[in-house]
Amino acid sequence: MKRFFSIIISVVLLASCSTNINNETNEEVNLLDSIKHYEKVLFSNNSNSINVDDAKKLADFYEDYAIEIKNDSLAPSFLFKAADINMNMNRPENAIVCFTTILEKYPNNLNAPSALFLTAFIYDDQLADYINAEKYYKLFLEKYPDNDFTDDAEISLKNLGKTPEQLIEEFEEMNK
Repeated sequence: MKRFFSIIISVVLLASCSTNINNETNEEVNLLDSIKHYEKVLFSNNSNSINVDDAKKLADFYEDYAIEIKNDSLAPSFLFKAADINMNMNRPENAIVCFTTILEKYPNNLNAPSALFLTAFIYDDQLADYINAEKYYKLFLEKYPDNDFTDDAEISLKNLGKTPEQLIEEFEEMNK
């Protein structure tokens, strides 16, 4: 009788574990299907206009995938794509969250230097938070002194918080 109950408990436990594995697989498949759908909708659009709602949905699906299936090799690239869309759809806080996640969870990813630079850029350009912009530009220069964006970071630091009028005035003074 004890063996019978142990076999039944083992079968129930195995069944519940396999159901959980199937749910994760289904979640991954559903998210990938949604991503493919919205990529197709957005990128096969022959007009020059982008449906903002569809772009935001795609960014959200990229983020969801990276959160749900964080160990997948696609996670950091999906986070970067989500951040890019969010940045261009005027959702700077969402973009920063995605970039920060890349920096914290995938620090050796090829997109990490760009994620750090773009974090500084968003603080500077979209949020006018010059304290954080300076902090992240300096961190970028410290961590990636030979990166393609190094010159941009140095120029951005030099001109942090200046209005376009001030920049034009400085440029005109230099060319006199």
